Amino acid sequence: MPVLNERGYLRRAVETVLAQDVAGPMELILALGPSTDGTTELAHRLAAEEPRIVLVDNPAADIPVGLNLAIRAGRFPTIVRVDAHSELEPDYARRALATLDRVRAANVGGVMRADGRTPFQRAVARAYNSPIGLGGGAYHGGTQEAEAESAYLGVMRRAVLDEVGLFDETIRRGEDWELNLRIRRAGYRVWFDPSLAVTYWPRESWTRLVRQFSATGRWRGELVRRYGRGNSLRFFAPPVLVLTILLALVVGILQATRVLDGWWSLAASVVYLPIIAYALLVIAVAAGPGGGHGWRDKLWTAAVLPTMHLSWGWGFLVGAVVGAHDTVDTSRLGSRNTPLP
Repeated sequence: MPVLNERGYLRRAVETVLAQDVAGPMELILALGPSTDGTTELAHRLAAEEPRIVLVDNPAADIPVGLNLAIRAGRFPTIVRVDAHSELEPDYARRALATLDRVRAANVGGVMRADGRTPFQRAVARAYNSPIGLGGGAYHGGTQEAEAESAYLGVMRRAVLDEVGLFDETIRRGEDWELNLRIRRAGYRVWFDPSLAVTYWPRESWTRLVRQFSATGRWRGELVRRYGRGNSLRFFAPPVLVLTILLALVVGILQATRVLDGWWSLAASVVYLPIIAYALLVIAVAAGPGGGHGWRDKLWTAAVLPTMHLSWGWGFLVGAVVGAHDTVDTSRLGSRNTPLP
């Protein structure tokens, strides 16, 4: 479990890991980044109370670096990746281990079941759980067990990780997708099992959501630079939306200044149609069933969906053109998460 500024979520995440019903020994390795909110002190208290907790320092704060440090410190042949912002059901690891053996996979993952406590966080969770929000990847709501492109978190065979080379530490976001690409190219299976569900608590504020999705989009653009069409077509939808909006702005200016007039203006107006369709889709999703706890949730959903798409899409375009370089997700830096009940 890589950890950075997770004071409000860490204890519960650790409790759900240690409560796993598995027939055999286990350990929980926390890779501690340089937190500023008391997370490190909490982690040391938890480790003092529970001998199964192992602490390793991750001064770089990068997730793939922390994951590799934790994996190398591990003693067992199966790696269960977990997140400090998530909660596991008690039978999660047992079910995943059974699936891993049953289908002879190298990595097994399930469904990210996002949840929230405030109107904003519930709206983000609703977007995560909707096929419209994050492009319909299997782990955002799939129902059919099958081979998969990637796996959420993942329950992995240590021998396969050692063979393919662990996580690529030059990739700061999308490291799981890239690892699973190497696993699949090495001839192993990555498997999706919808009976496995992990509760995930998304970002708590609009600015953190923008920073998260901008960084993630930029790294996806970097991955497109590196791997081309190894990336799914769904990753290209947000940048196409951004480009369409930019083109519509140019057309609007040319129409307003009469540079485009007559039939040319009418023909160019076609560019507005996909934007209108997108706006209607967002409104329909926000106002539709499962709208949460009232009108505030619905309004936040209508704001959150385009925020996620446009910040991710813009980040993608920048990453595809100039690369990700040292881009980091700053949405966890300086966090002051409120402790959960």
